[in-house]
Amino acid sequence: MTSISLEFFPPKTPEGVVKLAAVRQQLYALKPEFCSVTYGAGGSTQDGTLAAVQAILAEGMDAASHFTCVGATRASVREKLQLFQGAGIRRLVALRGDLPSGYGAFGEFRYASDLIAFIRETTGTHFHIEVAAYPEMHPQARSPQADLEAFATKARAGANSAMTQFFFNADAYFRFVDEARALGLDLPIVPGIMPITNASGLMRFADSTGADIPRWIRMRLQSFGDDTASIKAFGLDVVSALCERLIAGGAPSLHFYTMNQSTATLALCERLGLGG
Repeated sequence: MTSISLEFFPPKTPEGVVKLAAVRQQLYALKPEFCSVTYGAGGSTQDGTLAAVQAILAEGMDAASHFTCVGATRASVREKLQLFQGAGIRRLVALRGDLPSGYGAFGEFRYASDLIAFIRETTGTHFHIEVAAYPEMHPQARSPQADLEAFATKARAGANSAMTQFFFNADAYFRFVDEARALGLDLPIVPGIMPITNASGLMRFADSTGADIPRWIRMRLQSFGDDTASIKAFGLDVVSALCERLIAGGAPSLHFYTMNQSTATLALCERLGLGG
C-alpha cells in the first residue's frame, strides 16, 4: 500500500495549539510515515515549529522540522542542529527559505544545497534530509533546466528524499521524475498533494507559489461561487483522480498539505483506500 505523510504549520495562538492537537489525533488514524511542520521566513515561527515537532514526537509519531537557512550563519545553524539533535529530531526538511523584507543578504548560505552539505558535514548521517522539488519550476528559477540542475545539486549534497510543491497536472510530475532519473538521481520524489476546500484561498496560494491551477479547474471553481459543498465535492473528485494516477504511475508515497485541517485529507484517503 502507498504510504502517506502529513504537513502542518505551527499555530500562532494557544487556541490554535489545542485545535491542531485534535486534528493530529484524527489524522493519526491514517498511520502516516511522518508529519512535517513548516518554518516561517527567516525562521519567524521557529519556536512554534520546534514545539509542534516535539508534541508530535511525544505522541509517538515520527516528525520532521522544516529548516530554512536564509539570513543564517554557520554558527547559528550549528547551534540549531544541536538543539534538534537534543530534542530527538531525526528528520529535517532543508530549504533555502524566502528572503524576508528588510533582509539585505542571504547570509552564509545562499542555496539549500549549501545548507544540506553543512548538515552532512556537521552531523553526518544523523538526519534524514528531505528537500523540495518543483515539477512546474520554482517561481524564481531562470529556466526549467536551471531548476532541475538546482534540484540535482541538492540531491548530490546529501538529500535522502524529496517532496514536491503541490500541482494538479500529473504529467508535470512524471516528466520531472523522468528528467531527474536521467541525471542519475535515484532518491524518492514524493508528490505534494493539496486538498481543494476553498477556491479563493487555493488560487491565492497557487499564485504566490507559482503552482499552476489548470484553467478548467479554475473555471469550475469560480462557477460554484460561494457553494462550499460543491467546491469540496468537486475538489475531492479532482484530487482523488490525481492521486490515483500518481499511485498507478509509481509515486513512492503521497505528502498531504493539510492546512491544519483533517476533514479533506481523511476524505481523500478514505476514497483512495489509504492509511489506517
